[in-house]
Order: sequence, then structure tokens, then C-alpha cells
Amino acid sequence: MSQADNLSDSNGTVPDPSVFFLTGIPGLEALHIWISIPFCSVFSVALLGNCTLLYVIKTEPSLHKPMFYFLAMLSVIDLVLSTTTMPKILSIFWFNSREISFNGCLVQMFFLHSFSIMQSAVLLAMAFDRYVAICNPLRYATILSNSVIAKIGLTALARAVLLMVPLPFLLRRLPYCRSHVISHCYCEHMAVLNLACANTRFNNIYGIVVALFIVGLDLMFISLSYVNILRAVLSLASKEEQLKALGTCVSHLCAILVVYTPVVLSSIIHRFGHQVAPHVLILMANFYLLFPPMMNPIVYGVKTKQIRDRVLLLFRGKSF
Repeated sequence: MSQADNLSDSNGTVPDPSVFFLTGIPGLEALHIWISIPFCSVFSVALLGNCTLLYVIKTEPSLHKPMFYFLAMLSVIDLVLSTTTMPKILSIFWFNSREISFNGCLVQMFFLHSFSIMQSAVLLAMAFDRYVAICNPLRYATILSNSVIAKIGLTALARAVLLMVPLPFLLRRLPYCRSHVISHCYCEHMAVLNLACANTRFNNIYGIVVALFIVGLDLMFISLSYVNILRAVLSLASKEEQLKALGTCVSHLCAILVVYTPVVLSSIIHRFGHQVAPHVLILMANFYLLFPPMMNPIVYGVKTKQIRDRVLLLFRGKSF
């Protein structure tokens, strides 16, 4: 009898389970050590890139502007998303440490989903920043003052917390039957919900409504911002001015693609890829979690001249 089976009582139901077990990547357990190499590499790049970006923004006065404040928020979110999940994933790969307490599982899930919602809100705020900079440049400093930026950040945090606080309580009230084995590398809402042996319709509906509300609403407003930006750019007199204005949006557009493309692909595969192997779904979920934190600092470092120059100066200074 397995450890998970020992947790079940005589009726096969554990109303308040104390321990869950994460499988890692089902079907690829023999390759966990090898899979850990790219995972660990991406995690290291994400940590180094985002910490460097935060240091550069903090120490360089010329970067104390709304666009870079929002970028700093995005870096903090990426760091939280990475550190919430990757240490446990690597411990599964390296030490076969699959156990996670039920409360620990709920805490991990809360941070994972709430900071994903915050990530979407910050991308929306960055779209608003580009809209104001291009469509209303003379009032840019007035509209996006430090107090307004702080309020936007607090609103993003409050929205995420308010939407995610019910989830742990909704999951805690459910009974869990037979298995406590979560077929995933980390505690994700649907993976935990699939273990419940009660009616989970309300939980499912709540999860879908929140996902549609966040992704749908934020993407709609981001699209509206760029429609107005495009109109303003096309009204400029010369091609050179148009390209210069659009050039200020390239990094943000890349960040949007980096964050939302894996989300959309993962959603499509989950909904329509019924014949897709479970390990492919898990790898896709991890790709969505790991790729944006690694790529965002690279995209902004390469595409944003102020950051690129400051990073080069930083490393050149250390070489002397």
C-alpha cells in the first residue's frame, strides 16, 4: 500500500487531508534528473535577469520613470512566480521529495494564481503607459505621477487577492477520496480540484469566470490601447516619426506575446487535445510558468537602450 493510500480512512474519504503528493511529470519519472537541467538553467537565468533588472532600475536615476516602475513590478511578480514553484519542482526532480502539506499546497496555489493575475494587470498598466506616452505626451508626467503609479500597483494587488482568497476556502470545504496524488509538478487549482469526490460545479464555474474576466477584460483593454496608439502613430507626418513611436512599444508587445501565447496554447490543448499525453500537458504548464520570467528581462534588456547601456556599464565597471 502506498503512502497516499495510507492517508485514506476506512470509508475512502479524507475530509481534511494533511498531505498531498506531487508526481512531477507523469510518464517521464526516469528522466527527471535530465529534465531538471533545462529547468534549473531557466530558473537561474530568470533569477539573475530579474534581480539585475531591479538593481539597474533602482540605481539609475534616468530610469525612474513610469515605464520602468511598471517593469520593476513585472520583475517582482516574475520572481515570486518562479520562487513559489521552482524550488519544490527541483526537489521532486533531484530528491524525489513529492510530499507537500495540504495547507502548503493551498498557499502555493494562492500565490501562483494571484501573482499571475497581477502579471496581467501590470501588462495592462504598461499598455496604458504607452497609450499616454504616444497619444498624450504633453500630459504624460501629470497623468502618470508617482502617486498614480502606486495606486495602480495597489489596485492590481487588491484585485488579485480579492479574486483568489475564496479559492483556498472553496477547496478546503471539499472531501477528497481515494488518492491524494496530484498529477502535476505544483499545486494548481484544477489539478487539486480533480481529486475531490463531491460536486465541484461551483468551483469550476468560479475558476472559468475568473479566467475569462482577467484574460478577456485585460486583453480587451490592451487591444483598445493599441488601436488608439496605431491611430495616433499613423497620423504622424513622417515614416521616421512613426517608426520611432512604434519602437517604444516593441518591448511591451514582446512581453504580451511571451506571457499570453503559452496561456492560450495551454488552454487550447487542455480543451481540445483530448489525445495529448499527460506529460505534454504538464510540460506546457511549466513552460507557461518558466518562460515569461526568463524572457521578460532579456526582451527589455535587448530592446530598451537605457537598460542595455546601464547593464553594459555595470558589467564593464566590475571588470576593471
